[in-house]
Amino acid sequence: MSESAHRSYEEMDAEIRSLGAGPGDGGSVEMIVFRLPGEGRATPASALASPDGGLHGDRWALLPERNPGAQITLMNADVAQAIAGSRERIPLAGDNLIVRLDLGEENLPVGRRLRVGETLLEVPAVPHTGCDKFRRRFGEGALRLVNLKEYRSRKLRGIYVRVVEGGRIAVGDSIQKVE
Repeated sequence: MSESAHRSYEEMDAEIRSLGAGPGDGGSVEMIVFRLPGEGRATPASALASPDGGLHGDRWALLPERNPGAQITLMNADVAQAIAGSRERIPLAGDNLIVRLDLGEENLPVGRRLRVGETLLEVPAVPHTGCDKFRRRFGEGALRLVNLKEYRSRKLRGIYVRVVEGGRIAVGDSIQKVE
């Protein structure tokens, strides 16, 4: 997974402007990504999640100062593709679940719960805005684009979730909002 090929801001913006938000409910898990020590990535077909360990196999559990509100990250699959430019580069975004779902704050406000496979997740008040690694991998334009004021409510960079009830998550699993 090369980090050197950045798409232009104009290419990414044009593609994102043409995208819908994704399904408001009944979405799906398209890819699972483990962030491994040393910048490595793994894309298993399924994974176990727990309130104490987050997504088992991801490096979050290895962090000395873990934020329990930032256990697992979700990113919309179409946005990830627009930023990355290819499916092969999507894992570089650093998000654990690449999903077909509207991640916007109107659809998934703080406190909203989601059933993903056997797992119950909850949207915390922790914002997900990107970091220097995201900038290095996809360029300054990508970081600027996902944080534009006009896109902020769409949560293009993705969202954090915390695990309320553990269980297995698999590629292809349905994502359902829980009242």
